[in-house]
Parts: sequence; structure tokens; C-alpha cells
Amino acid sequence: MALRIGDEAPNFQADTTEGPVDFHQWKGDSWAILFSHPKDFTPVCTTELGYMARVKDEFDKRNVKILAVSVDSTEDHKAWSKDIAETQGTAPNYPIIDGSDRKVPDLYDMIHPNANDTLTVRSVFFIDPNNKIRAQITYPASTGRNFDEILRVIDSLQLTDTVKVATPANWTDGDDVIIVPALSTEEAKERFPEGWDEQKPYLRVVKQPAR
Repeated sequence: MALRIGDEAPNFQADTTEGPVDFHQWKGDSWAILFSHPKDFTPVCTTELGYMARVKDEFDKRNVKILAVSVDSTEDHKAWSKDIAETQGTAPNYPIIDGSDRKVPDLYDMIHPNANDTLTVRSVFFIDPNNKIRAQITYPASTGRNFDEILRVIDSLQLTDTVKVATPANWTDGDDVIIVPALSTEEAKERFPEGWDEQKPYLRVVKQPAR
């Protein structure tokens, strides 16, 4: 059965470019991004893993650990990392799982046979400190991901976990947010004493509160 939002992220043990990991133990009480790329030594994947390396500090600031996987071996990952450093300016600075046995790709349903029965699609799993899957994004092999969007989703998840708001279309950190409909007017007045823009009873726009 495919994994869904709210499911527990399955634990696994695997070899990586930074040594063996037990996933749940490795991530501890951090958030995690687990993302797959179709294959080493391919052009789009090279740009993706290089970009992720360049913005890793942004994930660190948000207490998010990064873990990549494909169907290739640790030896291939390490050899390919030299190409990534040469062409993208930064080598991967996060572990890449040896997926040559397909254990992790199969566990997370990253191989979609109607697209390709041997390679992983571009899956992204957002996993919270309680090991719950909070969001997923899936791209085909031909489309490189927007890693700024991945950061944006993390910002939304972390904000809405601490404040009773939702984030509107195209929101980025610092923009106005929406008071959730489940919050009564009385409760909203307590939480947002400076008031809000009530465009409809169910659409109450308020300045983003501090996390």
C-alpha cells in the first residue's frame, strides 16, 4: 500500500556515503527530507543534488536533516559526487543511500512501473520529529525539482504546527496567513488581539505571527 500523509515513515537500516544509518535513530527529533533521484551520472540529477548541497544551510536552520536515495551503489554515489562538485560547485554534503538492493525505494514506493520499472521517480517525503509523513511531492524523471518550494513547504508545516493558521496560495515566510475556520471568533480575538481582515466569515487574513 502506498504511503499517505499522516502515516508513520517506515524505519530502515541502510549503507550510505556517510556510513550505515538507522533512519529513525539518525533523524532523532529533527525533521527530515527523504528524496529520491532516478540515477547517478545523469544530467538533471546532477543539478538537483548540487543545488541541494548549496542550500543545505537553509535546511540546517530549520532543524531538517537531508537524506537522498537512488537505485545506485555507494561506490557510484561517491564517484558521481566528484562530477557534481566539478559542475555544480558543491559536492553532496548529506548522506546518499545505497539503493542498489531496492529496499528503501520499494519501502517508500519510489519506483513507479508505469513510468519505469527499474529507476526511482523524483519523490520527496517531508517527515516530522514524530516520524510522521507530513507532505509528499512526486516529479517525473524529466522534471527537475524546485528546492525553494521544498523549503517553503517546510516553513508552512513548521509555522502551522505552532500557530492556528493556514498558509494561502503562493505564500512565503513573512506573508499574511489565514486564521483556520475551526478557530472561533472569540478564540481568534485572544490569539490575534491586533485584529484581522475578514474578507468572508471563513476567510480571515492576518499578519503572520512569530513562530
